[in-house]
Amino acid sequence: MKTVRVLCCAAALVLSAANAAAQILIGQSADMSGPVAASVRETIAGSQLVIDHVNAQGGIHGEKVEVIRLDDGLDPKRSAENSRILIEDKKVIALLLNRGTPNALAVIPLLDKSGTPLIGPSTGAMSLHKPVQKLVFNVRSTYQREAEKAVLHLHTVSMQRIAVVQADDSFGKDAMEGAMKGFDKAGLKPVVLALADRNKPDYAIIVPKLTAANAQAVLWIGSGTAVTEGIKALRTAGSAAQVITLSNNAASGFIKELGNASGGVVVMQVLPSERAMAHPLIKEASDLAKAKGDIELSPALLEGFVATKVMVEALRRAGPKPTRAKLLAVLNDFRYDVGGGLEVGYSPQDHTGIDYVDLSIISGGRFKR
Repeated sequence: MKTVRVLCCAAALVLSAANAAAQILIGQSADMSGPVAASVRETIAGSQLVIDHVNAQGGIHGEKVEVIRLDDGLDPKRSAENSRILIEDKKVIALLLNRGTPNALAVIPLLDKSGTPLIGPSTGAMSLHKPVQKLVFNVRSTYQREAEKAVLHLHTVSMQRIAVVQADDSFGKDAMEGAMKGFDKAGLKPVVLALADRNKPDYAIIVPKLTAANAQAVLWIGSGTAVTEGIKALRTAGSAAQVITLSNNAASGFIKELGNASGGVVVMQVLPSERAMAHPLIKEASDLAKAKGDIELSPALLEGFVATKVMVEALRRAGPKPTRAKLLAVLNDFRYDVGGGLEVGYSPQDHTGIDYVDLSIISGGRFKR
C-alpha cells in the first residue's frame, strides 16, 4: 500500500508540474528601440494589462498566456526574420500587434505558409483590409479613413492652404489615398506635397517648401521622431501652421518628444478618449491600470488593450489546447463587443476592425477632445 501511495503522489506531482508549465505562446515583433519605440512600449503596456489579468484568473482553460516579444527596430527585414523565429522555432499559435505597414506586409508570406493568424496589427493599412488577407485580423480603423477625415476637419475649420508631408513608403502612399479623397470632397488640392524618408527626413528641404507656400495647416504622415523633429523644425522656421497627424502617433511618448512644440497639434484616434471614464471600455482599462500601479492611459495603450482582448476572447472560444487551425476557425466566424458597443466582427470575406475615427488636440501635454 505504501508503494502505491508513493507512486500516486509522484504522479500527482508530475501532473501538477505539467499543468503549471502549460502555456499558450503568442509572438510579437515590433519596434522597441527605434523611431516608434515610445508608442510601442505603451501598446505593450496595454496588452500586458489584459494578459496579466487573464493569467491571474488561472489563464485560458487552465493555461497561462505568454507573449514572446522581439525587437525589429521598425525594419521590415528584421520583422520577417523575427516572425520566422516566432512561428518556426518558438511555435507560437498567433502573432499579435506587429507594428508598421511595410513590416506587416513583410510577414504575410510566413503567415500564409504556416497558417498563423496575425491579430490586431498596429497599422491601419488598407492593403491589410482589401483584398482580404486571410490570416490578418484587423482591430483598428484604416489610415485612409483617418487621413480623409483629417483633411475634411481642416476644411471645416476654414483651412484652405493645406500642405502634406508624406512618408515615402507603403504606409505614406496608403494614407495619401485617403487624404486625396478628403481633398476631392473639400474641392481643394495640397499646396505642397513633400515626400520624406521614412526614418531620416531631410527637414532642410521639406520645411522651406512648407513656409514658402504659407501653409495654414500641414497633414504630416509619418511616424514617431520623424514627425516630432519635423514639427520642431517647422516651429523653429517661424511657422504657426496647424499640424495634424495620424493615430500611429497617438501616444504619450509622442507628446513628450514634441516638448514645447506640442501645443495645438492634432492627432487622430481610433478608439474613444482615454479620459472618457463613463465609457465601459475605458473604465475597464483604467481599473486594471490602477491595480497595476496607476499606469497612465493613452490611445496607444488602449490599442494594445483592445487588440489583446480580441485575441483572448478568440482563444477562449477555441477551447482547451488551442492550435493555429482552431484559432483561425474561430476568428473567421467571430463577433465580439470589446466594450461600450464597440464591436469587432470577422468572416472569411471581411477582416475589418472597429469602425471608429475621431481626433484629439494636444493641449497642456495631454490629448484633449
